[in-house]
Amino acid sequence: MDDAKVGGKRVRPAEAGNTLRRRVLEAAFGLFHERGFSATSMLDIATRAQVSKRDLYALFDNKHALLADGIAERAQAMRQRLGSMMPAPSSRKALAATLVEVGVSILRTVCNAEVLTIYRLAIAESDRAPEVGRALDDHGREANHRALAQFLENARKQGLIVSGDPAELVERYGRVLWSGDLLIRLLLRVRDVPGEKEIKARAQAAAGAVMR
Repeated sequence: MDDAKVGGKRVRPAEAGNTLRRRVLEAAFGLFHERGFSATSMLDIATRAQVSKRDLYALFDNKHALLADGIAERAQAMRQRLGSMMPAPSSRKALAATLVEVGVSILRTVCNAEVLTIYRLAIAESDRAPEVGRALDDHGREANHRALAQFLENARKQGLIVSGDPAELVERYGRVLWSGDLLIRLLLRVRDVPGEKEIKARAQAAAGAVMR
């Protein structure tokens, strides 16, 4: 199959398709953040991404499909990043340090303005497009919980955690990490994004709740 041109460069069709898709998603989420979901049209997205409407609709049937796909992609990227941070722990000290590092990464990521916008969009569109909320939960929260639970199960098998069901420990970790309804208050814009000092303190407290 002949190569295609993207940005003046000749690339293979599969690569061209991925490049086009990334460009569309970046354009769409930029517009959603700036204007809101309802105020953004597929034509607006095509215009900013510099693609034809035909090419856009070949990738996504509608805005909700685009939103769900983008959410799933971003959540997967976060999950892969967290997975790379959770090697098999060699000691309780290493386990505690990893739990702090993971907590810091989660808070930094979710408290990002673009990610908070994604959460608000998923909530706002949940009635019309429940698949958007499911994408955020399945690929984000649930997947991260499973990965962390597996990490803690491995630590338990090595005797680094004395007791506690891994799934329950993950729930405890999350409650401490987001204590004070942090995420809800951020989504409602009734408090500022936590600074680095608060983020580290929350991560340390969450790790301590698991290690006790």
